[in-house]
Amino acid sequence: MLKSKSESGFILIESMVAIVVVALGILGILGVQMRTLADTQTGVRRAQAIRLIEDLSERLKVNPNALGNIASYEIGAGTPPAPPDCKTVACNAQNLALADVRQWKQNVQASLPLADAVVFEVADETLANNHRQLGVLISWRENERADGTAAENAAYKGVFTPDATGVAGATCPANRICHLQYIQLTARCTPYLLGGVAAPTVFCPL
Repeated sequence: MLKSKSESGFILIESMVAIVVVALGILGILGVQMRTLADTQTGVRRAQAIRLIEDLSERLKVNPNALGNIASYEIGAGTPPAPPDCKTVACNAQNLALADVRQWKQNVQASLPLADAVVFEVADETLANNHRQLGVLISWRENERADGTAAENAAYKGVFTPDATGVAGATCPANRICHLQYIQLTARCTPYLLGGVAAPTVFCPL
């Protein structure tokens, strides 16, 4: 039995609707997969940031007087100044701190897309000599495309500048992903600085 033209047209419409529904379903699945991949990538990069902070923490433990040179580990955005080369000349604890934080900063910039990092002294006590923590903020771009102008790059770096309270150093710039973590300083040779004494006693337990 031959189908009428109206029946054929109706079947064609049904087929087109089915194709559209299937296409929308496929697009929805692709969208979910893309979002999942993006979330997975963010998680991987955050895990990398945690490992980098753990690396800095280990460097602090190796330095026998890191606590007495806490200010040497503070670093702002951008490229840090070149410290003495501890591989060719003898370095004291302060020079070792400067060399460690510079090398660590270079590792951060090489490990994450358009990454930057700030290490700032946490104002957890009123007296500066009583500070025992460093705040570490690592920032990276989820999108690896660089900003179009130097002014935008400068704006991103501006909020990284820590102040005396340590609050500004914990501010995450817009359009970036950040991970903030605090490191408790320990040192084999620990100066007794409580109360802001001028000539502290240094304890070096075996």
